[in-house]
Amino acid sequence: MYDINNIFAKILRKEIPCEKVYEDEFSLFFKDINPQAKIHILAIPKFKCTNFSDFLKNADNEKISSFFKSVQLVIDDLNIEENGYRLITNSGEDGGQEVPHFHIHILAGEKIGSLR
Repeated sequence: MYDINNIFAKILRKEIPCEKVYEDEFSLFFKDINPQAKIHILAIPKFKCTNFSDFLKNADNEKISSFFKSVQLVIDDLNIEENGYRLITNSGEDGGQEVPHFHIHILAGEKIGSLR
């Protein structure tokens, strides 16, 4: 069940400010307020979806394609392709998801430690 009062829903409704990096019809990208790397951007779709599976099940092909092409556009704009980056999405409690709105973390700007 989607929680309309989650922080990303509030950001989308402009009830909470964010430091916007990119925005289009289908997505919003902004700086994480608790960065885990020198560059830490959050990418969120502009419709109600709790996690990756929910996003894929409820988005049409245009929204899916636009969202992921926007991820690449932001990567290009940040000029992080050459040195590398990490994309992360968490799903559910066991997956470490803290905000019940599908989102992708883009981490870059320094060497990111390996996953266990």
